[in-house]
Amino acid sequence: MKRNGSLFLLMLTALIWGSAFVAQSVGNDLLGPLSFNALRSFIGALALLPAAFYAQSLSGEKQEPRPQKQNKKDLWLGGVLCGLVLAAASSLQQWGLLYAAVGKAGFITALYIVIVPVLGIFVKRAPGAKVWAAVGIAVAGLYLLCWSGSGLDAGDLLLFGCSGLFSLHILVIDHFSPRVDGVKMSCIQFFTAGVVCILPALLLEQPTLEAVLGAAGPLLYAGVLSSGVGYTLQILAQRRVDPTLASLVLSLESVFSVLAGWVLLGQTLTLRELLGCALMFAAILLAQMPEKQRKAA
Repeated sequence: MKRNGSLFLLMLTALIWGSAFVAQSVGNDLLGPLSFNALRSFIGALALLPAAFYAQSLSGEKQEPRPQKQNKKDLWLGGVLCGLVLAAASSLQQWGLLYAAVGKAGFITALYIVIVPVLGIFVKRAPGAKVWAAVGIAVAGLYLLCWSGSGLDAGDLLLFGCSGLFSLHILVIDHFSPRVDGVKMSCIQFFTAGVVCILPALLLEQPTLEAVLGAAGPLLYAGVLSSGVGYTLQILAQRRVDPTLASLVLSLESVFSVLAGWVLLGQTLTLRELLGCALMFAAILLAQMPEKQRKAA
């Protein structure tokens, strides 16, 4: 798969994720956050099972020769780690949607576009002055978007935590995706996320069959498309795309979430919140502007 094709897959992923905020918001009216996440994760895993048998051909790439034992270790370790982080991130996001509008949730979640290069300090290289300027602009955007005079509300804090976890998720995928079959790893991550969420869901939320059937539409969209298709496309596409660039393209989900909330739910943002969104999007663009290449000595 060529780089341009990978970027297209990431853009398609952003479209799927952005519109999925509507399904998640509607799902919150029918099921608890943990119940919704557990079921969507299991649906995503089951939807991927047939494709997992053809994971090699779907990826479009040949894996580098590796010992079978090491390959299986990377596959399961990567899948389980991704599943644990995804379970925590998606649960915080689902809880945050109890308090925040779809568009607002999409923009706060997209803060990972700045967090990813900052985390790069610890795993790759320190960001330059341009990235730190983007962080400052994003903080200003968050202030306008979230600050109500008395502090951040519960939904904003949950979504901010979700953004940090999704940043970690992107970096974990960047580490493991070149080493394993992406579809198989995605399948493992969803089963892991489902198991992590289902136990507390049964204890704390006690979902009923009637509620599950009532939320069938949002669950199928979030499970099959947002989870099964979207996260798998992300894993496959990140084989050829730098994690910082990947986070830029994926951040378009914030734009799609605003459009989906406006078209499907009739949600609007105030002028102050729109300005905050504009500043955050400006930070996203600034963080990803290419650096000038140094001439070789």
